[in-house]
Amino acid sequence: MKFLDFFTKYRGQTPLWIAVVPLVVLVVVLALVIKCFGADAILGGSQIALLFASSVAAMLAIGLCGCKWESLERAIVDNIHTSASAIIILLLIGAISGTWMLSGVVPTLICYGLDIIHPRIFLGVACIICACVSIVTGSSWTTIATIGVALMGIGKAEGFSEGWIAGAIISGAYFGDKISALSDTTVLASASAKVPLFEHIRYMLITTVPSFVIALVVFFGVSFTHSHTSTEQIAHISQTLHSVFNISPWLLLVPVVTALLILRRLPALITLFVATVVACIAMVVFQPNILLQIGGGGELSSFRALMTVCASSTAINTGDAMLDSLVATRGMRGMLDTVWLILCAMCFGGVMAGSGMLAALTRLFMSFAKRTVSVVASTVATGLFCNLTTADQYISIIITGNTFGDLYSKRGLERRLLSRSIEDSATVTSVLIPWNSCGMTQSTVLGVATLTYLPYCLFNILSPIVSIVVAAVGYKIVKK
Repeated sequence: MKFLDFFTKYRGQTPLWIAVVPLVVLVVVLALVIKCFGADAILGGSQIALLFASSVAAMLAIGLCGCKWESLERAIVDNIHTSASAIIILLLIGAISGTWMLSGVVPTLICYGLDIIHPRIFLGVACIICACVSIVTGSSWTTIATIGVALMGIGKAEGFSEGWIAGAIISGAYFGDKISALSDTTVLASASAKVPLFEHIRYMLITTVPSFVIALVVFFGVSFTHSHTSTEQIAHISQTLHSVFNISPWLLLVPVVTALLILRRLPALITLFVATVVACIAMVVFQPNILLQIGGGGELSSFRALMTVCASSTAINTGDAMLDSLVATRGMRGMLDTVWLILCAMCFGGVMAGSGMLAALTRLFMSFAKRTVSVVASTVATGLFCNLTTADQYISIIITGNTFGDLYSKRGLERRLLSRSIEDSATVTSVLIPWNSCGMTQSTVLGVATLTYLPYCLFNILSPIVSIVVAAVGYKIVKK
């Protein structure tokens, strides 16, 4: 009888310890997944972990808190509904990433960026180049694994320590990833906080730009006081890209058109769709040889190639393994693992919200968050804590957004402050943690231990600090 009373006495309420159990289960299972699969955890292991934690939360909610399955199911459906536009945007991002690469837009930007490198300003320029490539590709991982690897070799040849080189590369790549409309983490953060994408990006510039400027000042200062050698590898990269692509300043019209659409504040779906179409036109005009290589010749060859670039993976032989990796694209199909992860995470968030468990956790955070600065500081700390415990930035973004949404509303704070605080913590600190999927991946790609490059990732370290400082000052923070 006492055993049955134990399982029924909490019906109608959600104690904090019950709310914590699913999070502990998620952390433990994710730790096992990361240990088994490493950076490939996003290919399925993380999704299964989320679904398993969701089932644990549902059983606790039904068995101990008296929740009905119908209410939990409705909460899951509502949660997934809020991410529907983000999923479509992610698919368009896959298409635009492929078309911008193979139309020659990204190679053109890389070539022009490499032309301005000078040994006396290497670290600062390396950071800027990675930022530009990451902005137009929307992927810090792709940037680091391609142009970042080349810059790593150049920096070593010029006598820089691997920590400084990796720090400059990662700082630039994550800055670009953070403010790019093509970035899945940027889309996910805005969707989790229910903030329009471009409104989220504009508001984020208030903390992101100062962090990046401070980092650049340091990188340029260190670079200027260092001795350097040749830049032959830069010339090799530029020559190879020129031999494969038709590099032309006219291709810069594609990002210019996209920037104009963003400035006109058109919806993200419309902007990304138009940018994809314009890039397809540029591919037909400037890269007919690449279209022929992908399409295979014959009738409708160009049409087949364009559909392939938008929808699935493509590979171009440049004669250089590193550049082959750079120009390879994944299309919409490459976004399906992220979409899968979002759906599973939304199931977990839906159960946690529908059962009242998120409300229980929010009450805990509210006890510490007395003022605006403490609310932001709690959000930043939670994003970092989730990166430490869940070992995945996507899950950290979603959990932080779901946990603090009601708290910001109750405090009369704008949702865009929440989305910015999430990006200032969960997005940029993931690469600083050795057992996080981002930290493991970048350490492996660059051949530098995470703890070796950590002190030099100035942008990633400064972002959460500047976020709290701006909150303390109260600049552009409006309470309803």
